[in-house]
Amino acid sequence: MPAPTARFEQHATRAAFFIPGFVVACWAPLVPFAKVRLDLEESQLGILLLCLGLGSLVAMPLSGMVAARRGPRLVMISTVLLMLAMLPLLTFVSSPWFLALILIAFGGAIGAMDCVMNIQAVAVERSAGKPMMSGFHAFYSIGSLVGATFVTLLLSAHVGTLAAIASAVVIAAVVAFASQRAWRSDKAAQDGPVFALPRGVVIAIGAVCFITFLAEGAMLDWSAVFLHDVRQIDLGHAGWGFVAFNLAMTVTRLVGDRLVEALGLTRAVLGGGALAAAGLAIATLSASLPIILSGYALVGIGCANIVPVMFSLAGRQTRMPESIAIPAVTTMAYAGVLAGPALIGFVAQGWSLSGAFLIVSGSLLVAGVMGSKLRSA
Repeated sequence: MPAPTARFEQHATRAAFFIPGFVVACWAPLVPFAKVRLDLEESQLGILLLCLGLGSLVAMPLSGMVAARRGPRLVMISTVLLMLAMLPLLTFVSSPWFLALILIAFGGAIGAMDCVMNIQAVAVERSAGKPMMSGFHAFYSIGSLVGATFVTLLLSAHVGTLAAIASAVVIAAVVAFASQRAWRSDKAAQDGPVFALPRGVVIAIGAVCFITFLAEGAMLDWSAVFLHDVRQIDLGHAGWGFVAFNLAMTVTRLVGDRLVEALGLTRAVLGGGALAAAGLAIATLSASLPIILSGYALVGIGCANIVPVMFSLAGRQTRMPESIAIPAVTTMAYAGVLAGPALIGFVAQGWSLSGAFLIVSGSLLVAGVMGSKLRSA
């Protein structure tokens, strides 16, 4: 079998980013169905959602070590198989404990893929000799948009949840099969530590990423619940909130490099944080579905370029070596995904889901201000 061409490798890497974005977004419209099916309170749902993030966070360093010894391809194929096996189970499991175990495994597969696909991307980018990382990450957003839209359309047409998810599994499996030959098997060098505690400006960069990822996790796990429980939107249509958020984020990321260059890092981050904060506040306080969806879109536009700018700063700062700083920032960022949905659930239980969203809105404004003041020193 001939070696894959450079162009095929690049397309295969885009597919590797597309798959986890697509699969995890297929879960978003299922969250309110799971809440109703298991008769869960907000705090109980928050604990269950914590299991997904916990699985991801535990799997990341483990998958990185396996990929270093065996190459990314083996880990990527294994994690795709696991996530596609777990996804249909999320449509009908009726035990909270069983759902927790499935979410841990599902989250572990997503987290492992998220980690190892970046190893693949670094190698492909290095071979190409030109920046490609932003484009690769855009395909995660494209996958999320396609996944959420596809499943929500099927549910809106009154297709059963299992049938809708089975169709999504087929799509992801076809994409994986078509691209897996070009996933790389070369082993990574292990010259330095896998993880180090952040320090200096890296802590601030990680904090901004933590808040931004927390907001993205809120959109993924709670936007549909908010629309159904607070605004009484039909379950089959509740997934449109995440679709609006993700569509706006995807389009903004695709033009993000030019946008940041035109605005400058400071204005891009400050404006992004302010726009995201305003959008979430508008969506939370409005009773009109079109205005709510517009607010979620503003959140997507505002958040889209904050994290890429922060990772760029992490690569240029001199406080820690890049090879240690970026994994440290990544861990802090994913801690937002881990903690965010659960914290929102507890606040919603003790106060209200609207109140929890307003706290996230204020945090986004803080992140924008903090991020705009950071420099690469």
